[in-house]
Amino acid sequence: MSHKVHRMFKDLFKKRKLEEPEEELVPTPTPALLAILLNKEREKGSPLTESEVLEIRDNAVCMMLPISARDKMEESRGYPDLNPEYAWEQWQEARIELNQNS
Repeated sequence: MSHKVHRMFKDLFKKRKLEEPEEELVPTPTPALLAILLNKEREKGSPLTESEVLEIRDNAVCMMLPISARDKMEESRGYPDLNPEYAWEQWQEARIELNQNS
């Protein structure tokens, strides 16, 4: 193995200094799942069913983000998004609040 290749692998597998532990990554729908569901329900003209909500959630575009980045995104947006694991339950609460405020 050439010296140059040896250095490349040495750097690749070199132990990093212990720094802050890596932050947990969480699935983050983009656009916000809340916004997607609100638009779909308005298009439909009637409440979404549980299976529709779950299908929309399952087909939403998501990015894996560190929790702090997700929190910053929600802060800049001005509202928290739904947790994808509890999309149906949280959507039921959110749609009542959204309908009261419109």
